[in-house]
Amino acid sequence: MSGEEEENASELKLGEDFVKAKCLMNGEVAMILEHRLEQLQQVSDDPLNQMPQVFEKSLQYVKRFSRYKNPDAVRQVREILSRHQLAEFELAVLGNLCPETVEEAIAMVPSLKDKGRDLDDEAIEKMLTDLAMVKKFE
Repeated sequence: MSGEEEENASELKLGEDFVKAKCLMNGEVAMILEHRLEQLQQVSDDPLNQMPQVFEKSLQYVKRFSRYKNPDAVRQVREILSRHQLAEFELAVLGNLCPETVEEAIAMVPSLKDKGRDLDDEAIEKMLTDLAMVKKFE
């Protein structure tokens, strides 16, 4: 075997590609794609100009699976999760899947319970409560 470590998302061993990558939640991707769509429509001479199918399907996907539709809510979610010094991957998973309980959050993102982190069950519960409030008032 080589000396390379095996990738394992539960331990935040995500490989070289993710070391400096910024992971986005579906709502953030939807905002980016919608902005790009507006730009393309403004500069297009032909209002019937069709978007590439992959662009259109990608936009439909992220809009459908985004838990937060309002851009302000999406920003609030990132802000709430960023306060807890989560890795980008953890932030995106929690923001996309919206667990309701501490147990669900840990099952989805086992690295939340890594040793040496300040995330005890109470901190995770507070984070989930804050996310639920954003969703409720969206």
